[in-house]
Amino acid sequence: MSTVSTSRTRGTAQPKAAAKDSRTKPAGPPKNEMVEWAKSIGAALLLFLVIRTFLVQAYSIPSNSMEQTLLVGDYLMANNAIFGARLPLIDTPLPAIRDPHPGEIVVFRPTYNNPQEDVVKRVIGIPGDTLQGKNGVVWRNGKPLNEPYVQRLGTPDGEIGWDGRVGVPTEVIPERYGYHNHVPLLPAGVDRRTYRPTRDNWGPLVIPKDHYWMMGDNREESLDSRFMGPIPRNVIRGKPLFLYFSVDKNRDTPFPHFLTAARWGRIGSGIHACCGK
Repeated sequence: MSTVSTSRTRGTAQPKAAAKDSRTKPAGPPKNEMVEWAKSIGAALLLFLVIRTFLVQAYSIPSNSMEQTLLVGDYLMANNAIFGARLPLIDTPLPAIRDPHPGEIVVFRPTYNNPQEDVVKRVIGIPGDTLQGKNGVVWRNGKPLNEPYVQRLGTPDGEIGWDGRVGVPTEVIPERYGYHNHVPLLPAGVDRRTYRPTRDNWGPLVIPKDHYWMMGDNREESLDSRFMGPIPRNVIRGKPLFLYFSVDKNRDTPFPHFLTAARWGRIGSGIHACCGK
């Protein structure tokens, strides 16, 4: 027997169908909310890129060349803007606030390493300075520098080779190493034929325009301008500000090593210029 739906049966059937649809198609967030989330994430990423590129950047210390000022396992934040930040991808420099001063610690990316990597050293000489090493003491413009930050281990002095055909680290381009970098800087009156510099005795050398003389505080364990020559201004990237973390990588401690071997007393320490004037 056929049946005909009444208003009552139709009224009950429609809500059931609607309830079924609501179960099979869960409601998602409103479209406007998704757009706002996307905008927030995009703004956060943009802010991060701006800060990292133009203001501050993190670096780490991989070698002992700056001991005891900076230790292996120190992590530092550096001001990128002060010496001229660089645009990402194209590496174009932006105008600098100022140039480095003597005594300042700086981050630079030299071209003598392969692959290139960031290096941290102290500025010893600026363009126009006359520098000389005498028995391990650096003289600038005729006066000995007061350098309480220098670490001396007492290892014997040694000659600096003409080039890097033997005895240079594997990451250093051999042709870039050696006292051939000194010869163009020797003032008139110095006999280039008899000039034979050593680690502790070298110069006098006149620093050329747009170049800086860099040295590590650990003078007997630092590959610096004595061996590689002056550093061009356009590779200097930043000025370290403070240590945001430090860990003794050689310390045998339980897991997690980054916490149990942390040098908590160094965290937050400022990195200051010294004795540059």
